[in-house]
Amino acid sequence: MSSPLDRPASPFPMTDLSVINIGICGLGTVGQGVWKHLERSRAALESRLGVKLNLHRASVRDLRKKRQVKVPTAKLTTDSLSIATDPSIHLVCELIGGTTLAREVTLAALRHGKTVVSANKALLCAHGPEIFAAARRHGGHFFFEASVAGGIPIIKALREGLVANRFGLIYGILNGTCNYILTRMEREGLSYPAILAEAKALGYAEADESLDVEGWDTAHKASVLAYLAHGTWVPTKAMLIEGITKLTQTDLTYARDHGYAIKLLAVITRDLTTNELFVRVHPALLPRTKVLANVNEVYNGISVTGDVVGETVYIGRGAGQDATASAVISDIADAIILLRRGNVALPEPSTQRCPLLPLEKISGRYYLRMEVKDEPGVLARIASATARSQVSIASVLQRPSERPGAATLILTTHTSNEKAIRAAVARLRRLSSVVTEPLLLRIADFAG
Repeated sequence: MSSPLDRPASPFPMTDLSVINIGICGLGTVGQGVWKHLERSRAALESRLGVKLNLHRASVRDLRKKRQVKVPTAKLTTDSLSIATDPSIHLVCELIGGTTLAREVTLAALRHGKTVVSANKALLCAHGPEIFAAARRHGGHFFFEASVAGGIPIIKALREGLVANRFGLIYGILNGTCNYILTRMEREGLSYPAILAEAKALGYAEADESLDVEGWDTAHKASVLAYLAHGTWVPTKAMLIEGITKLTQTDLTYARDHGYAIKLLAVITRDLTTNELFVRVHPALLPRTKVLANVNEVYNGISVTGDVVGETVYIGRGAGQDATASAVISDIADAIILLRRGNVALPEPSTQRCPLLPLEKISGRYYLRMEVKDEPGVLARIASATARSQVSIASVLQRPSERPGAATLILTTHTSNEKAIRAAVARLRRLSSVVTEPLLLRIADFAG
């Protein structure tokens, strides 16, 4: 962790400054929410912070576009970099999205010693080390509470409130779109395509839904959490990432009937003895006894287990204009307090490197669903294939199939590991009696 003496002096003598000039780069949904709530709560915020807040300038793509908030034309520009480098602006909100212009704006502001507040998890996942290095080098600061789980203050919890802990397990529902789809599928018995179309119509899912439903949005957020908890940036290429697109009513019905809910989870596991770390994103059967199994609709939930405090759980709206704006404004308030104290360094994650956990050490129980030929000897061949991979079958359930001459087979396993179960699935694929791609889900009891 760097000390105040490690950083260059701030270009702003903030202790004698009575007005904080704020620049907002990007007036989309989140940017308009931040502008709206800063204006609405200005008097209360100024009283609590002891300074005047001035929404100085904002950048947009189209000056002529109509917006929910009224912004004086004189305060608008199409040049985001001019806000980042404006010497009169003390605090820059990067709400552009993406990783290209957002990176340029963020680095430019930090190089000028400014404080940057961002809601951009993709930017952090792709360029986090570069951004934090620039902040340290030039005396700037970077706040990113809104990048993960919207209105849930999970960044602050990990960075400050739980600083005494090492974290063996963090898991959570980090994508409201997927949680909405799975909730509606379970409650109403509708198919994934039908609920997806509805989610798009309601604005919960983008026109290109792949970022959400294939798990990438959750993976970006998991990368940020892993860095905060363990001081290690885990790139998405080093993660196990699976989405929800292959789930059917058969899976949801099985889960419900056996005391589970299916949720798209980010799971961050660390062996506190060896410090080995693994980050994965996938749908999982979560026991109903777990609090997060009962987090539904567009809500997010995160469970954090520390070696000192035990398990803590955080639930709230994970996305949307107001929830994200709340997190951004929280960061603005913290940033102003920090700046008024002078050049004070924030707590930083541990610099201890965590090697990635090998697949054979990632243990758990598994769920397998496949369509098989309805003929004698099938179960024996499947049992032989799994046994050769050192995977032990715990239960077998056969159900009718809509496919002529076939049956739906659902297996659960005893505790195994990722290397063994992948080998088993590969063997099952090669069996002529298995007529569809086996669906593999994890059973998230986190045992073993």
